[in-house]
Amino acid sequence: MAPTKKGKKSNLAASTTAKPTADNTSSFPSCLRLLAPSSVAITIHAKPGSKSASITNVSDEAVGVQIDAPARDGEANAALLEYMSSVLGVKRRQVSLGSGSKSRDKVVIVEDMTQQRVFQALSEESKPT
Repeated sequence: MAPTKKGKKSNLAASTTAKPTADNTSSFPSCLRLLAPSSVAITIHAKPGSKSASITNVSDEAVGVQIDAPARDGEANAALLEYMSSVLGVKRRQVSLGSGSKSRDKVVIVEDMTQQRVFQALSEESKPT
């Protein structure tokens, strides 16, 4: 049998196997992934250098976050983690940067929280006042 080609088909297979259960994650965007045992990975598109920190949108690809710190010497990363901990209502030590320290696209890991609570907190914060 011929080996499978790399491309869309393998990406679809990888994305379906990464989900723990279909009924558990179907109501959440794919930017929120459940990690064992009780952590959530959030894909974030950071926009440093803004006037104020805010969540601009929650889409399937990523959560858009404006950061009120410049992208210099890790200042924006520190401000992002501090802002995310305040939005999610957890201690700063429960929030860490999984990947993307030098990129606008980042993965933030939140410990001891459910996908439901993360999604609710992000949705409430992103609504215009």
